[in-house]
Amino acid sequence: MSPFGGNVAQVGYREFPPPVHLRELVECAWVVDGPPEPVRVLPDGCMDLMRMSGRIVVAGPDTTSFVSPRGRETFAGLRFRPGALPRLLGVPAVELRNSRTLLADLGVRLTRDRSLVELTTALASDEPAAETAPWSLAQLSHITKRLGDGATVTEVARQAGWSSRTLQRHCTAVYGYGPATLRRVLRFRRAVRLLDDGASTASAAAEVGYADQPHLHREVRDLTGMSLATLRQDSGQKRSTDVPSGSVTVA
Repeated sequence: MSPFGGNVAQVGYREFPPPVHLRELVECAWVVDGPPEPVRVLPDGCMDLMRMSGRIVVAGPDTTSFVSPRGRETFAGLRFRPGALPRLLGVPAVELRNSRTLLADLGVRLTRDRSLVELTTALASDEPAAETAPWSLAQLSHITKRLGDGATVTEVARQAGWSSRTLQRHCTAVYGYGPATLRRVLRFRRAVRLLDDGASTASAAAEVGYADQPHLHREVRDLTGMSLATLRQDSGQKRSTDVPSGSVTVA
């Protein structure tokens, strides 16, 4: 069953565009099925709303790779843009960091047969809490882009008219970690996408702003617990050739 309620063929991991009315909040819908294999998720600054084994689970923002066991059941989810899901849940992202939490445990009332899209639409219709939505969606997108492009904390805070301390506090509630960590995770994500698209280690490191190739190697080790060679081999062997770049690899 896909996040949209339709049946899908058993072919592994793939992504789908979200409904138009959710595109400010959601990057993509995704499905993992096929042979029973653990699913490895790489840190990407995002949070996911997932249906797993008949339950709806919130995947918090990760600071390292997370491996989830999977039998023959299908996993389906919505990947939210960085900082978007906490504004719907009213729960600071830092409280969900590096965790997988049942949505019901966060006080969200569930309708049994409601799809993830229907649930997200309903949550988005409520007024967001000030703590987890201190900015408009346009501001959220702008700040995420600035940090993802490598802007310093001081630069982003000054442009927004805040102190660095205020930006730090807001980012912890919105993204689950401070702006410097978010910038680091987003840079890593860009590098992984380039590598998945066939870029060399040297060109990927240079394009996203690492000092050199050893810097990229260290970041991969720190953020995934794997060497870059293992990460690339794992991705190449376990992902089908028609899977678009994303933050999920089947381990």
